[in-house]
Amino acid sequence: MRVVIQRVQSASVTIDKKLFSAIEKGLLILVGIEEADTTEDIDWLCRKIIDLRIFADAEGKMNLSVKDAGGDILVISQFTLHASTKKGNRPSYIKAARPETAIPLYENFTTMLSNLYQKPVKTGVFGADMQVLLVNDGPVTICIDSKNKE
Repeated sequence: MRVVIQRVQSASVTIDKKLFSAIEKGLLILVGIEEADTTEDIDWLCRKIIDLRIFADAEGKMNLSVKDAGGDILVISQFTLHASTKKGNRPSYIKAARPETAIPLYENFTTMLSNLYQKPVKTGVFGADMQVLLVNDGPVTICIDSKNKE
């Protein structure tokens, strides 16, 4: 499972020209699921994300988690995070999980994140054509892959 975490001042998702979800200060998380992912990947990533200290404390140092900073979380599914560009110029998405595998894992991911955060997590719609708007704060962007824990 791969995530791209962006610290944002605001972020929103529009589907069919209608606002679907929006947050103010917090984290925009793009999540890509592959066939080999399990609930262990979800558990490890969710705990890592909730405790990730990338928000400024009173002294301006990145020392606070999203929970400490009182931010919101918006999670968007993005299978293209598993694009392979080794051959040719057209990316291959063969490692990305098929919907029958990915949807339950995505739902489990958002539920676990919400439970750990003890606050609702906003989402997009799995598989929808979404327009994501964000104001990256910093900019701070962090990539984490659950297959590279060490």
